[in-house]
Amino acid sequence: MEKQIILLNGPSSSGKSTLAKALKELIEQQCRQRYATVSIDDFMRTDPMETIYEDDVYEIAPDICAAVLEALGTCDGVIVDHVITSERIFREFTETLRSFPIRTVHVSCPPEILAERERERGDRCPGSAQASYEYLYPKEGYDLTVDTALLSASQNARLLFERLFEK
Repeated sequence: MEKQIILLNGPSSSGKSTLAKALKELIEQQCRQRYATVSIDDFMRTDPMETIYEDDVYEIAPDICAAVLEALGTCDGVIVDHVITSERIFREFTETLRSFPIRTVHVSCPPEILAERERERGDRCPGSAQASYEYLYPKEGYDLTVDTALLSASQNARLLFERLFEK
């Protein structure tokens, strides 16, 4: 199978990191393929007292893309855990990585659950989940959508695996 990028894009606290881990393990178990994970959290310093702005994410976009390309040099694919909130960030990602197939997954969750998860985490500026929910880009056109309020991470990973790998 050709190397691919699986982009998990969703608001803060939607469960992307947990889903990425579950999907990575499932791919490795079922396909014997090695996938790397690259997360926005690896590049973005979060502080509950500081708001993260779109410019902050745009500034690290080239670093995220470089990490994806580096991982593709040694792995069968990459799962990217991201919060894309503008067209320019999305364009930077897709244009830089256009040499590889990018499967886009919208990781969805109702705003009230996002707010609850954000409070429980305590490591994000209050309101980050709501803001990223409102400004998430793109709004539509994803290859797949999962709702982390309806299914567990392992159930969503299984759903994605079936759609992406079992043809």
